Amino acid sequence: MRVLLWMFVLVVLGLGYANGQDEIASDYDKTLKKHRKDYKKALLVDDRAPIDDKKDLKNVDFYPPDKSFIVKCLFIGNTEPRPFEMATYSGETKPYIKYGEVLFELPGKGTQRLSVYQSLKALTIPLYKDHLFIPFKDLTTGDSTYGGGRYIDIKVSDIKQGIVFLDFNKAYNPWCAYSDGFSCPIPPEENHLKVAIEAGELAFKEEINYQKS
Repeated sequence: MRVLLWMFVLVVLGLGYANGQDEIASDYDKTLKKHRKDYKKALLVDDRAPIDDKKDLKNVDFYPPDKSFIVKCLFIGNTEPRPFEMATYSGETKPYIKYGEVLFELPGKGTQRLSVYQSLKALTIPLYKDHLFIPFKDLTTGDSTYGGGRYIDIKVSDIKQGIVFLDFNKAYNPWCAYSDGFSCPIPPEENHLKVAIEAGELAFKEEINYQKS
């Protein structure tokens, strides 16, 4: 039965990658450029954000857009989600449930799996109760990208008929990448990918310079 399930998964993902690329908007690069501009702007206007100087935004940088890192995923829901405490880099913990898993193909890198989490605190806030959270590390972590891993956000409503798209071009750094004093979740070991995700936000340049000095 398990073998048949994996055969089904591979067929879905194999077809899904090609179909997913066909569904990408022709003006994607322009849309992503706006997304990144808005992202950097939010780092300045949010009173809690670790960046308060416009000059520091020059140290916030990204990989060039790469549509091969927009992946169509098979979503497998967790039928028995149990609360657990996710560790953070401040030493505190935060309550989450494992909402499910996504399986996807990366060209030349095979089938990958990531766990999807839901914050129990976010469930109490109407604006964020649809929010799902994917923290991960990969082979770029600690090299070209932040050593503490990166995050991707999706919504429950993004999952349609067991399919959801992940855009690693929108992978972003936790605020711990810019400054101390934040409780940023540590990507659980099950979300440590053994491939390089050369897409999304790069390591904060000021932090790189600090480590090299």
